[in-house]
Amino acid sequence: MKIGLTYDLRQEYLLNGMSEEETAEFDKVETIDALEETLQSLGYETDRIGNIFSLTKRLGAGDRWDLVLNIAEGLRGFGREAQVPALLDAYDIPYTFSDPLVLSLTLHKGMVKRIVRDAGIPTPDFRIVESDADAMLVDLELPLFAKPVAEGTSKGISGESVITTREQLISTSRRLWTRYGQPVLVETFLPGREFTVGILGTGKNAIAIGAMEVIVKDNAAFGVYSYTSKEKYEELVEYRLADGPELQEAADIALNVWRVLGARDAGRVDLRADSEGRLLFLEANPLAGLHPVHSDLCIIARMIGMTYKELIHAIVSSASTRCSARIMTYARNSNWNCSQ
Repeated sequence: MKIGLTYDLRQEYLLNGMSEEETAEFDKVETIDALEETLQSLGYETDRIGNIFSLTKRLGAGDRWDLVLNIAEGLRGFGREAQVPALLDAYDIPYTFSDPLVLSLTLHKGMVKRIVRDAGIPTPDFRIVESDADAMLVDLELPLFAKPVAEGTSKGISGESVITTREQLISTSRRLWTRYGQPVLVETFLPGREFTVGILGTGKNAIAIGAMEVIVKDNAAFGVYSYTSKEKYEELVEYRLADGPELQEAADIALNVWRVLGARDAGRVDLRADSEGRLLFLEANPLAGLHPVHSDLCIIARMIGMTYKELIHAIVSSASTRCSARIMTYARNSNWNCSQ
């Protein structure tokens, strides 16, 4: 079985003049190395495709794959994570993780919160701010929390994201939409504990493999899980595996979110508690990082005793089960040994 790898390599974009923060969501060489080595150890043939521009050229040249393991983040727009899956759909090539609809929806933090809220899952009250006028009309009680509406890896989050005055709301929102070129999500600040839940599988077969509490240390600026905190997590953050009732509550909410959204194969759901200890939905990440050491999903797997090889095997198995009919068609056309 031939598995193609689609990804955005951070090093390539840095060499083209992009900044460290601009490329924060892109993958390091060691992630691609680890994925390829792991897939080969599982008996698969691999092919490094690269980003959407490379994929377009390869498809145009007639190249095809039995399955594509897709972790490409994309460059521009609310649909950037959906671009590679949409292209693969057009060519009827099976791939891992969620489809273009889910990836576009979850990238926009306001849109996904509307869907989750309509499904009866609690999430903080929020507003979308695109101008000074919008900021002045925000009718939520202070304190608030502000972040770009469509960024990952905590980009745009800093100590200034905690809003305590109306003047600060306007100035912070203006700074964020100017810097990131997108609207700002403003939501009620949640002062309680924060968890990220790792999920494997699709639909009724999805399971929560673990919930990890994110504890920002006292030496982190403003006690916020910021872009800087994530970059220096070994120094500024403590991760602790949840258990007992807190694990069950987090797992139940996260799985409900996962199934409502129709997310697939693997990812994470982030939750945080309000002042009364009630967990609320923050964000969904259906295209979670797969760095074997530093990515949250891989850390959760490691905490529960699951190896990186077992994690990747579970992801590929989930995708293969979903796409079995299509993969078997490719197998027949390519003379793949189906017993592998």
